[in-house]
Amino acid sequence: MARAATTSDAFNAVAEPRRREILTLLVVQERQVGEIVAAIGIDQPSVSKHLGVLRQVGLVRVRRNGRHRLYSTNAEAIRPLHEWTETFERYWQHQLNRVKERAEAQVKRQSQ
Repeated sequence: MARAATTSDAFNAVAEPRRREILTLLVVQERQVGEIVAAIGIDQPSVSKHLGVLRQVGLVRVRRNGRHRLYSTNAEAIRPLHEWTETFERYWQHQLNRVKERAEAQVKRQSQ
């Protein structure tokens, strides 16, 4: 089965580690391309390409402030990613609770 293009949806777009890194930076505050370049240490054309992909799938917004373009995350578009990962968070919480219960039962048996 062929893999969908990275620009087809948010899940494919965030499969690329640098794009996740950019999103993490933009969650804190909106930034110019130059600030992103300095923060993650890759060249400006690469950052611009990644931002283009993130914009195309709606995860990032851009606004003009004079000659500058400021990029920020689009929380509404990120929501499906968050909801999907919550499934795994609940799974791992359940698994951790089971490990904790087993450990407590073992300690209790040893103390008897």
